[in-house]
Amino acid sequence: MLLKFALKDFQDDREFKNLSEITINAYMLTLHEFQSFCSERGIIDISEVTPAIIKSYLVHCQKDRKNNPTTRNSKLHHLKIFFNYLEKNDIITDKGNPTKKIEYAKQEVKIEVFNDNHIKQMLGYYRRIKYRDKSLFAYRDYSMILVLLGTGIRLGELCNLKWKEVDLVNGTIIVFGKKRQQSSVPITDKLIKELAEYKVFCERQFEELTEYVFINRNGEQLTPNAVKCIFKRLKEIMNFKDVRLSAHTFRHTFAHRMLANGCDVFTLQKMLRHSNLRMTERYLAIWGTALRDQNNKFNPLNNLDV
Repeated sequence: MLLKFALKDFQDDREFKNLSEITINAYMLTLHEFQSFCSERGIIDISEVTPAIIKSYLVHCQKDRKNNPTTRNSKLHHLKIFFNYLEKNDIITDKGNPTKKIEYAKQEVKIEVFNDNHIKQMLGYYRRIKYRDKSLFAYRDYSMILVLLGTGIRLGELCNLKWKEVDLVNGTIIVFGKKRQQSSVPITDKLIKELAEYKVFCERQFEELTEYVFINRNGEQLTPNAVKCIFKRLKEIMNFKDVRLSAHTFRHTFAHRMLANGCDVFTLQKMLRHSNLRMTERYLAIWGTALRDQNNKFNPLNNLDV
């Protein structure tokens, strides 16, 4: 089968299985890049793709595209899913799966978080513009940071959040996470107050409440790419040199602060909606030193005469 037709079949299958648009776009971005790489080398049929070609593509990603190990591993993961799909549908054999024995690159486990100064700078910047200009982007971006910091939700969940899913009376928001799973996430009184103010602003700005919480100047839903651009501009303004400014950094910061303040790993797992406890335990392994005060307070040796 021609590679381009295999890609189309795979995309149709993912859409049929009702995967999110964000997930499908991520798959296809990698696969189209891989197809272009193969075409430049005269490879157009699935049967011509060998483990050596997969490795050559990953080296190309490393040296020419300057992709870090995390990005390369994500691309390899997408390729494995694609070729596993072909194997499952008898388009290729088990032995003919070129990704079968390709291992992921070792990567340094480093999770960045915002410190108090980072957070104060970002919120202070938007707070000044809110009071001075009363512009939509200042109210929106200020609220967006507070939601990310106060709930730890993912970028896609943030963009898909609708006002009908925000309960300011009972203090919860409903998000649809990975695999379209619906979850109720609690929000604090501080966040309720800020969202209520932002809601009133949106109603006055657009004469009626918009469907989505985070919108552009036309009242349309913000896309994940638009949010990434917002944070890219904000980082230039803030001139942060020591931390990546992204939605996921807010999620990491949420996890870090929760653990440092004494939250147990099981509660954090529920809050982050991790399907596997091992994912949550990564935070515990990295930030064990941040729990020193809690350890000193609750350690079982404290009350023993030893």
